[in-house]
Amino acid sequence: MEKVVLSTSGLTASDVIAVARHNAQIEISAESLAAMAETREHIERLAVSEEPVYGISTGFGALAQRHIPMADRVQLQKSLIRSHAAGMGEPVEREVVRALMFLRLKTMCSGQTGVRPVVAQTYAQILNAGITPRVLEFGSLGCSGDLAPLAHCAMVLMGEGRATGKDGVERPVAQLLAEAGISPVELREKEGLALINGTDGMLGMLLLAIHDLDILLDQADVIAAISVEGQMGTDQVFRSALHEDLRPHPGQAQSASNMFNALQGSEIVASHRHGDGVVQDAYSLRCAPQVAGAVRDTISHARLVAHRELAAIIDNPVVLKNGEVTSNGNFHGAPVAYVLDFLAIAVADLSSISERRTDRFLDVSRNRKLPAFLAFDPGVDSGLMIAQYTQAALVSENKRLAVPASVDSIPSSAMQEDHVSMGWHAARKLRKAVDNTRMVLAIELVAAARGVELRAPLKPAPVTGELIAILREQVPGFGPDRDLSIELEAANKLLMPR
Repeated sequence: MEKVVLSTSGLTASDVIAVARHNAQIEISAESLAAMAETREHIERLAVSEEPVYGISTGFGALAQRHIPMADRVQLQKSLIRSHAAGMGEPVEREVVRALMFLRLKTMCSGQTGVRPVVAQTYAQILNAGITPRVLEFGSLGCSGDLAPLAHCAMVLMGEGRATGKDGVERPVAQLLAEAGISPVELREKEGLALINGTDGMLGMLLLAIHDLDILLDQADVIAAISVEGQMGTDQVFRSALHEDLRPHPGQAQSASNMFNALQGSEIVASHRHGDGVVQDAYSLRCAPQVAGAVRDTISHARLVAHRELAAIIDNPVVLKNGEVTSNGNFHGAPVAYVLDFLAIAVADLSSISERRTDRFLDVSRNRKLPAFLAFDPGVDSGLMIAQYTQAALVSENKRLAVPASVDSIPSSAMQEDHVSMGWHAARKLRKAVDNTRMVLAIELVAAARGVELRAPLKPAPVTGELIAILREQVPGFGPDRDLSIELEAANKLLMPR
C-alpha cells in the first residue's frame, strides 16, 4: 500500500488524494516529531505562567478576555472540542473527512502549533486504521477554521463522538479505537485549538475538485470532438494557428489541440470538408475550446491558490520559529473561498455548452439529417428527448450553484468574528457542481456516440472511435426505447475518476 511521509516541509496535492481516496498509510518523520517536541516546550512554559495567552490561559472567541486558572486549563481544551462539535445535517463524504484530517495533521507536523507529538501520532493512527469520524454538513463558516467539522474529528481522538470503521459501519468510538490498538488522547493546553483552527475542509475539497476537473476537462474535449463529428462539423477551427498564435490563452490552446488531434483520421469529417455549403458551425461546436480552455485557466489559478495554501501553516495562536506564541488571522478562508466560487462559475458554463451540443443532435432542423431525438422510430420512440430534459435540470442547478458563497458573511461569536468567508459552503456546492457536470457530459457522450454511429458507413477518428467503443462495452447503441436511466448512469460511471 502507498505510504506518505509527513515532514516539516509539507506535502503535495497528490499526497492528499492518495490518503483521502486511496487509503495511503501515513508516516511522521523523525524531523517532525523533534520539531513538535521542541515547540511544545514553549507551550509548557506558558501553561504554568500567569501571563494571559490566547488559547492557553484564556477563553475562546468572544470569551477571550476570561482568564482561566491553571487548574482548569486541561478542561478548557476538552470543553472547547465538545462545544464546537455542533454540526448538523447529513454526514459528509469519507474522502472529505480524510482530506481535512490529513491536512490538519500536516499542520501539526510543521512543529508550529504547539501540540505534543502523541497528538499527531494518534491522529495518524486513526487515519491509518481507516476510522472515519462522523462529520456533518453544517457547522463551518469558513473562518476561525472549519470549526465544527474539525471538532467532530477531534472528538474521536479523545475517544468520544461518532465514527465508522474501515468497513463503513458505525460502531462506538471506544470500540473502534480499541480494535485498532489506539489509546485516546487527553488534550492539554493549546491542543484543542490546534486541532480545529484551519482551512482544511475547504482546501481538501478544493484539491479533490481540481483533481477531478483535470480528468473531466480532457474527457470533455474528446466528447466535444465526437459531437463535432456527429453533427458534421469541421476540425479546421481547432488548428493551432488560430489559438496559440492569435489568442494565446494556454487553456484554450490545450483544448483546441486536444479536439484537433481527436478528430484526425475521421472519415466523417473528411467526407464534407469541401462543398457541403456550411460556412460556419454553431458556437457550441466552434467555440468549445474557448469555453473549456477558460475553465482550464480557471483551474490553473485555483491550483496556484491551493498550492500556496498547502504550504501554509494555519493555526491561532501560532508558535513562531523564535518561540513566540502569537495571534493572527490566517484561518480566514477568503483566498480559498474565492477560487471555489470561481470554479463553480466555470463549471456551470462547461455544463451549459455541453447541453447545447446535445440539444442540436435532437432537433431535425439542426442535426443535419439525423432522426428526430435520435429515436429508432420517431413517434413510437422518443429516443433521447428526456435525456436532454435531465441535462437541462442539471445545468439549471449548476447555475444556482454558481451563485457565490464568499460574498456572504454572517457575524458570529458575539460580533468578535464579524466577517467570515463561507468557504466551506463554497466547497460543498462546487462538489455538487462537478458531479452534475460529469452527468451532463455523460449524456452528451451517449447522444454524440449515437449520432456518430448513424453516420455509418463513414468511420469516426481513432481517438473518438475508441471512446465510443469503450462506451459500447456498457451502453448499447441505437435501437428501440429502453430504460435510459441505467445507460446514462453507466456512462456517468465511465467518466468518474478511478
